[in-house]
Formats: sequence, structure tokens, C-alpha cells
Amino acid sequence: MKKETLQNIVYSPLYLWFKLHAILPMRILYILSDILYFPLYYIVHYRRKLVSENLRKAFPDKTDKELKQLEQKFYHHFCDYIVETIKLMHISDEEMRRRMKFEQVEIIDRLFAENRSIIILLGHFGNWEWVPSVTLWTRTPDVMFAQIYRPLKNKWFDRFFLKLRSRFGSVCIAKQETLRAILQMKRSGKPSITGFMSDQTPSPTNIHHWARFLSQDSPVLTGFEKIARKTDFAVLYFDVEIVKRGYYKTTIREIALRPNELPEFEITDRYTAIMEKTILRNPWAWLWTHKRWKYKHEDFPGT
Repeated sequence: MKKETLQNIVYSPLYLWFKLHAILPMRILYILSDILYFPLYYIVHYRRKLVSENLRKAFPDKTDKELKQLEQKFYHHFCDYIVETIKLMHISDEEMRRRMKFEQVEIIDRLFAENRSIIILLGHFGNWEWVPSVTLWTRTPDVMFAQIYRPLKNKWFDRFFLKLRSRFGSVCIAKQETLRAILQMKRSGKPSITGFMSDQTPSPTNIHHWARFLSQDSPVLTGFEKIARKTDFAVLYFDVEIVKRGYYKTTIREIALRPNELPEFEITDRYTAIMEKTILRNPWAWLWTHKRWKYKHEDFPGT
């Protein structure tokens, strides 16, 4: 039996379970989130050691008590992220517009009116799975919305997340196909908007620049800047804020309208700085479960 067929058989009950939960109203899902928190945090200990290490590195001046409170708030929010993401399977456009609002959308519409294409930068903050609902807020027809994603090893979950992420009409582009796909969009002559999640650690072969980020000398992704310079796409930032539980506000901010007019790595540095400000507003709402600082600058001479 093929591995993919076996996965379909094994995970079909899980899909049904997700579907049934997605029908529930958000207030019930948040009760389930509160219940999920206890086994995830106290029994499974899901990546707790890593989260604790990351928080201590990022906030060296905080007390143990403050760090523990941040850690617990992060896991509460992480459980909210899970149930909110499942809700994408059964949520109306009207409810999504109430829960994920966008401000300064006229920046996007103005660039599209000028036949300019756009690169959007954002991070793993708030609920990034809801951000593709920006398509509900723009007025420009016949525009391609795309998002770059890293394919999951588990093919069933990969297909599941692809379906969720295309809920509002955007196209998912595998990371390894990024440049080819964006150049195809450019050749089409139609404006496009492509989202990059660029707040995680690059692979060792892709470490070309370092920046001060959350109290650490950090390697940062630079691929989006290279693509922006190659295509002359405008670069914007989605600045996500937590309004209250289950409600977010995203303000669209300019980073670079003409990328080639800026010095090398200036776009990357601007993004890193503004991403840090986003995180510092509500540190518990960032994804702390990734090993963000596993490389040291001295091990990469010349970068």
C-alpha cells in the first residue's frame, strides 16, 4: 500500500474531527482551547525547554517569574491559534472581516492602479493563517494573490494546510519554486501580491546577513530582498496587532517602494526592525517554538 494512501486512511477520521469542530462557534472553540492548554503545557510539555530558552535569550532583563508568565501566555495563545486555524474550514467572509481587519489597504490598491506588483512581509505573529483574508479587503480585480510556503513532510497535512491557505483565493507557491513563479507572474504583465514569512532562521547555505533581533545577533533571511531588487516589486509589511482574543488588526506599512534605490540589505534591516516592534507589543503572540538562534556569527566569517 502506498504511503499516501495509508495516510488518507489514517487521517480521514482526523479530518472529520476537524470539520465537526470547525462548525462550532468561536466561543465554544475558545473553551476547547483552554482545555487543550493543560495537556499541551503540563503533560506533553510541547517544546517547553526550547520556548523557555528562546524567551530567556530574547528578554535577558526579565525575572524568572516574568518569563514564566510569558511562556504560559504563549501556550494559551498557541492553543487559540490551533482552534482559529481549524475554524478556517467553516467561517464566513463576513465573520472573517470582523475578526481580521486591515488598515491602509489603499496602499495596495494604489500600487495596483499603477500596475505595480507587491511583496508582502510578515511574521509568525498573531494568527498568520488568517492573513490571506486580505483578499476580502482589496478592490482591484484580476490580480493574483500568492503566498510562499515550506512544504510539510507529511503529505496529508501538507494538502490540508494548502486547502486552508487557499480559502480566500490566494495561490500557494512552494519555497523552492519561488523565483520561477514570481518571474512568471512578472512576465504576465498583471500586478500580483506575494506574501513571505521571513522571521525564521535561514539554512546555513543561505546565511548572508546578520542583524540585531530580540537582543541577539541573528542570521536573517534575505531572499525576499534579492527577489524585490530583481523584479522591482514594491515591499510592504503587514503589521499585526492583537485587539482582543480572536480579533486582530493588520496595518499595511511601506518598507520600500523602489527597492533598487536602497543600499544592500537595507530592506532586510527595515523588516527585521519593524518585526521586532510588532513582537515587543505582545511577545506571547509570536511563535517561540522554532530554534531561532542555533547559529553563531563567528562561525560564518564574511557574512
